[in-house]
Amino acid sequence: MKATIIQNISNQYKVVDEEDNVHICTARGKLKNNNQVLNKREENALKIVSNFGKINTLTPVAGDKVEIENETITKIYERINFIKRPKIANVTQVVFVVSLKEPEPDILMLDKQLAFAENMRLKSIIVLNKCDLASSKEIKSIYEKVGYPVLEMQAKNNVGVDKLKDYLKGNITVFSGNSGVGKSTIINSLFEKNITEEGLVSQKNKRGKNTTTAVTLYELEKNTYIADTPGFSTFDINEIDYRNLDKEFIDFIPFIQDCRYVGCSHIYENEKECNVKRAVLDGKISKSRYENFVKIYKELEENYKRRYN
Repeated sequence: MKATIIQNISNQYKVVDEEDNVHICTARGKLKNNNQVLNKREENALKIVSNFGKINTLTPVAGDKVEIENETITKIYERINFIKRPKIANVTQVVFVVSLKEPEPDILMLDKQLAFAENMRLKSIIVLNKCDLASSKEIKSIYEKVGYPVLEMQAKNNVGVDKLKDYLKGNITVFSGNSGVGKSTIINSLFEKNITEEGLVSQKNKRGKNTTTAVTLYELEKNTYIADTPGFSTFDINEIDYRNLDKEFIDFIPFIQDCRYVGCSHIYENEKECNVKRAVLDGKISKSRYENFVKIYKELEENYKRRYN
C-alpha cells in the first residue's frame, strides 16, 4: 500500500498509510544500496536544487511517498525535491522564524535562508515571533517590500497562530530559524498541545539550546504536514554559484538586466554604473539586504577559491 514517511530514526521508519494507519517499517536492502540512474524529471529537479551534490535517491527519508508491504518499504515514489541536511523530501515551503528579542534577530542568516529557498524554488514565509518584546515594523517593511509574506506572532500567547495555519494548508512545510526563536513553541501552538519538546533559552547567554533530535512530520490536517528539522538553520549554501547569487535575491531581479556590465557582480567599486547599486541608492532595494548580499557573495566567492584554486 502507498504511505508517507513521517519520521526516520536510524534504520527504522514511521509511516502513515492512506487510511491513516501508522506503521513502523524497515527498508528493503536493495533500496539503500542500488545507485540507479535518475529518471529525467528527477535529473531536472536536482539541476534546479543545486545544493545537494551527489545523492542516493533510493535511501528513504522523511517526506518520501513509499510503497510498503509487510512492514517493509519496497519502493520510493518519484520526489519533487530532496534536502540533504537534514534529510527530507517533497517539501513545498519554508517558514523562517525570526525572534525579535532573546535571541536578537539574525537578518544575515535570514537572507542566507531566503537565498537557499529561492535556489530550491520553495515558497517562503517569514514569521516575526516575540513581537510583544520588540518592534517588528522595520523588518516587516523590508521583507514585505521584497514580496515575502510576513506574519507577526506571539507564539507563547497564541497570537497569529490562525493566520499561519491558512498558509500551511496543502503543504509540507519546514520550519527554520536559530535555536530559541520559538519554532517548537509555534508548532505546539498550531496543534494546541505539546507535540514537540520546547527549546529552552539559556538565561546566561540568551542563546537557544537545540532540543530537536529527529526529522519528524506532523499532520496538521489531511495532506498538510509540518516538519520539525534539527540543523536546518545551519545548512550549507556553498553550492550556490556566487556568480548567480543575485538571481536568488528576488528584489534584485528587476534591476539586473539593466546593469551596464555583462556579468556584473554588483559589489565592486569599478562597477560604477551598476543598476542594482543605483536601486539601493534610490531606496528601491533595502540597504541591509544589499549589505547582506555583499557579505554572502564574498563568503561564497572565498569558499569557491579555496575549493578550486
